Amino acid sequence: MDFNAKEQLTGLIEWMRQMMQTCGGKTAVVGISGGKDSSVVAALCVEAYGRENVYGVLMPNGVQPDIDYSRDLVEFLNLPHCTINIHDAVEGVLSQMEQVGLSASRTTKVNLPSRIRMTTLYAVAQTLPGGIVINTSNLSEDWVGYCTIYGDSAGAFSPLGMYTTEEVVAMGRELGLPEKFVVKPPSDGLTGLTDEDNLGFTYHAVNEYIRKGVCDAETKEKIDHKHRISRFKFETIPVYHNGLPMVIEDSTDFYKE
Repeated sequence: MDFNAKEQLTGLIEWMRQMMQTCGGKTAVVGISGGKDSSVVAALCVEAYGRENVYGVLMPNGVQPDIDYSRDLVEFLNLPHCTINIHDAVEGVLSQMEQVGLSASRTTKVNLPSRIRMTTLYAVAQTLPGGIVINTSNLSEDWVGYCTIYGDSAGAFSPLGMYTTEEVVAMGRELGLPEKFVVKPPSDGLTGLTDEDNLGFTYHAVNEYIRKGVCDAETKEKIDHKHRISRFKFETIPVYHNGLPMVIEDSTDFYKE
């Protein structure tokens, strides 16, 4: 089945409006990296809520060589925004770890900035009227766990969580985003490697597997393994059921006026 971006956008934007209402929010807060996901989510939020109700946050970690993409994106969308450099926060945590005898691993250094960025987004959201953090992850990344738990995997709701990278690109083009915002290869922000370099396979391979079930045996094994070991990132935190009574019903209807 061919992907119809225009048709998908109609339902998605309506869903986003409903979700914002359910959250009791007003201002969509989006972390702006300049890549396709944050660019498309920002453009979607403009369509869903009006640009006056969208706030972009640029969060370089020290000197960010590609920060111009982020600046150009907020300028193109004419978004209210701010820039908060997370370098001191990241280095502060790493320095304190060193002082107590903990030498941060490479994994720590890769994931810490993502978690501090999400903390920053929530700080901004809770400072703005009705601020709600919008997740910017896509299905292809999430499927193989290429995200940071409590970092870029967080947010109130995820507009792109069921769309592959190629579908995100198609929607970006339909929304009228310039090509440079929808084709920039994502990287880990530390080593200079792209996501696909680190994964060992392409997102196109993931997309073909997800949508068509087509994949060579070696790549399928890699994708299945990464999917299996990363599911915990997207599950509700396990809670011990103690057998004590709950006399009220836990329902999303509780949050609706």
